[in-house]
Amino acid sequence: MTQENLTQIDRNLVELLGKRISALASSSLSLDEQSSHLSPLLSEMGVPEFVWKNILISCAAALATSPSRSLAMAAKKVTVVGGRGIIGRFFVDRLSAAGHLVNILEQDDWHRVDQIVADADLVIVSVPIQATLKVIQTLTPHLSPTTALADVTSIKAPFVKAMLEQHQGPVLGLHPMFGPGVTSFMSQRVVVCPGRQEETFQWLLDLITAEGGKLIHCTSEEHDRMMTTVQVIRHFSVFSLGVFLSEEAIDVNRSLEFASPTYRLEIDMVSRLFAQNASLYLDIMLATEERCEAIDRLVETYQRLAEMVKQKDKSALMREFETAQTAFKEEASRALEESDYVIKSLSTLLAAGEVEQRNRLISNREQVASLAD
Repeated sequence: MTQENLTQIDRNLVELLGKRISALASSSLSLDEQSSHLSPLLSEMGVPEFVWKNILISCAAALATSPSRSLAMAAKKVTVVGGRGIIGRFFVDRLSAAGHLVNILEQDDWHRVDQIVADADLVIVSVPIQATLKVIQTLTPHLSPTTALADVTSIKAPFVKAMLEQHQGPVLGLHPMFGPGVTSFMSQRVVVCPGRQEETFQWLLDLITAEGGKLIHCTSEEHDRMMTTVQVIRHFSVFSLGVFLSEEAIDVNRSLEFASPTYRLEIDMVSRLFAQNASLYLDIMLATEERCEAIDRLVETYQRLAEMVKQKDKSALMREFETAQTAFKEEASRALEESDYVIKSLSTLLAAGEVEQRNRLISNREQVASLAD
């Protein structure tokens, strides 16, 4: 089959998928109801059921995450402090794409701060945690009382408090719950913590939701408590596992040849952490005394369980397991369904990668043979 044939088939598929997504908007059928009648046809055409199931899930996801509406508004003037960083650049790109006028304020621009923030409708602070308080204190004397001020750091209570104390205008705390690789708000969560005159920020919140983003409203205090679990404990656990594997001199690539999909996912999370900026994760873990204390409690749990393992005390370990099992009971069905899907999807990706690798080998051999001729 030629490339032209494949391209035409792909075009036909894209057109049909577009029609299917549109039709799905007025359908109330479940995924099982949508696919049950097609099993004989799938078998006849040699299409594995997982391929069709993935198509159905992807269509439903496309419908669920499609922008709810397009926004038409007058262009706002925005300054992003730290706009060349990962999250800062994200906001610069999204706001610029929406038609707003965006300036960037970086470390070497402070001699022009009055010019850069002049008449700004919104200033967003997107700098490392350890620099945030100083930036707020240095920045606010240069802001108009009508300028809206927001931060996008992963700690909210002390920084929202500082903004309220240092700035008399509108204040809001934001925390985008995503990192590198994200290019739009589509299906991403952004935590929103109250400050002052929140209605001033409605256009920004509308922009986020218009792109399919999900807003999570909570107090700054609740946010910080949740981040201890969502970020700090998780990062420390992954960090610790990576350090342990390194100290054990484990050949990670070789271990993946023996790996189950769940082990591979675990290694992917470890490798993902160590592929990024160390200061980002360390600053999150060390940011507050409460976070350090939570890590210390986690270590105590490790030590208690390790002592049971050392003593080969299966009964004690069983009691710990059953206690935790009870705590997670309500999440069991959801967790199994989601993790099963992730594992199956990873297996599909790996299988596709093996085919791609095989095709490259065949292509390379054919090129070598052609040169030899």
